[in-house]
Amino acid sequence: MSKETTRWYSDRLGQEVNVVRWGETGTPVLIFPTAGGDAEECERFLMVDTLAPMLTEGRIKLYAVDSVAGQAWLKKDNTAANAARIQNQFDAFVYHEVVPAIRTDCNAPEIEIVTTGSSIGAFNALAALCRHPDVFSLAICMSGTYDLRKFLEGAVTKDYFRCSPLHFVPEIADDDPQLEALRKRFVLLTHGQGRWEDPKQSWLAADVLGKKEIPNRVDAWDEEWDHDWPTWRKMLPQYLEELVPLPEEA
Repeated sequence: MSKETTRWYSDRLGQEVNVVRWGETGTPVLIFPTAGGDAEECERFLMVDTLAPMLTEGRIKLYAVDSVAGQAWLKKDNTAANAARIQNQFDAFVYHEVVPAIRTDCNAPEIEIVTTGSSIGAFNALAALCRHPDVFSLAICMSGTYDLRKFLEGAVTKDYFRCSPLHFVPEIADDDPQLEALRKRFVLLTHGQGRWEDPKQSWLAADVLGKKEIPNRVDAWDEEWDHDWPTWRKMLPQYLEELVPLPEEA
């Protein structure tokens, strides 16, 4: 299984960012790290090993990027307004820089991308799909935190409204092409019920999506599954097997 690391300076973020790819062929899957994680977090916590069979058989091609926005939400001396501004810059970086890089790497200029992540990574996965249904086809959101004011208190600024699916999705007009595209996508919201989990976060997101008729499903795992990597290593392969077609079916 191949691995390639790329690093470039992003004017949108004002810093260098790492993007890592594992695998050579298959459906591109963009995994967002947890809050403070970098692009290799999923490898250190053995998610890449868990996905190795799917990577080896060419079912998926895995991409990861540094959690620039997540790190902003964790800074205790930061403000929610500033973190939301960085969140929007990060979204622009993903859409205008990472997505074209993935499509170039796949030699497929219009290929659709699956997105996933845990905790704040789940927020980024959901936000990416809701903001850009022209690019992202499916979001697998594990143990998500969808109201980021949990980390930094503050008013709902214009930047926060723009970056938060809980806020902007209800305001999408029924005749907006963005909503029409979203109704052709799918969001999987899953969580355990063990230590450090917050199941109501999944139901908050599902309620917002459901009211707009955006296809979604909530899967609640039982009390033995904590908000931790062993849970996510069990979840992600299962859902990718279910929701990502085999190469010959693509």
